[in-house]
Amino acid sequence: MTITLMALAVLLWGWLLLSCLPAGAEAHMPMPYLIALIPLLWVPSLVLAAVSAYCGAWGLMCAFLLAALMSVARLWPYWLPKRKHETFRETLSTDDGERHTAAAALRVMTVNCRYGRADAAAIVREVRERHIDVLATQETTAELVSRLREAGIDDILPYHQAGDDKPTDNGGFNALFSRFAPTRSTASAIEIPAADVPSMTVDLLPGPGDVTDEPHHVTFASAHPKSPMRGCPEWSQGIRALGSVAKLATGNDPQGIVVVMGDLNSSIEHPSFRTLLDSGFSDASRTQASHRVITFPSWLKWPHIELDHILFTPGLHPSNVESFIIPGTDHYALTATLTLD
Repeated sequence: MTITLMALAVLLWGWLLLSCLPAGAEAHMPMPYLIALIPLLWVPSLVLAAVSAYCGAWGLMCAFLLAALMSVARLWPYWLPKRKHETFRETLSTDDGERHTAAAALRVMTVNCRYGRADAAAIVREVRERHIDVLATQETTAELVSRLREAGIDDILPYHQAGDDKPTDNGGFNALFSRFAPTRSTASAIEIPAADVPSMTVDLLPGPGDVTDEPHHVTFASAHPKSPMRGCPEWSQGIRALGSVAKLATGNDPQGIVVVMGDLNSSIEHPSFRTLLDSGFSDASRTQASHRVITFPSWLKWPHIELDHILFTPGLHPSNVESFIIPGTDHYALTATLTLD
């Protein structure tokens, strides 16, 4: 029995250490899926620790207990003190009727629409009730956009930007819907081996105490890198390539801020995702650190992992980060308030 426990300990620790691979080295099946399950390894670790204690293998018991601790180590931000942040809101209208943001904060939302099967009426209802300013959708279809319009999305978020609808899209195209008129937008901010990454830029006017009177140019992007089953190398490449969105939008703009939202098919355990964060992004749920946000799968009570994210470059602070179910899709929708620092 001791030899079996030793073999299981080696296997378990080898599994944990997959998260320490260099970015891109994990792009081989089934490593992306094994790494995604690392936060759940505390369950078998505790079971094996109990078995080791029963067998009197105290050294192995300690090894399994340490493995259980390491499997949840990525949750450390949620144990830190929380920071309060006040917001304010105001809306201005121009003579031509276009609405532009004049707020120190924006409410944002992202949802993977599962091949366009998401309940359009539910999406519009949540957008209205949660006072969403910018909505990002993935796996969008033309038929879903029609249903969103029938449900009244144009009355709330009249400005749209979508990626091109291509046969090579992974489940559908990505799209953005905004309450405020963008100063610029594009169907594809960068090229990745997946659906286009549409973007739009809105002006966020400075709030009280801001050191500048210049508006902040906030560029929003909706992204959906391929899942590992559609190609592991492309999966890792797409995640890491999203870091260039930050450089494109903020490189020569001191007032530039970038927000990337979407189903990124990765979590903090994946080296490729951590490389994306290292390019200049922060994750809203980890920065808020009030609780771990679950986003997949929506049909299970437990277990869950976090694949959908709201990322932002310096200049913003997140609050009210939460996920909730939209009927018809296998992902939770994710929302946050983003406030100027």
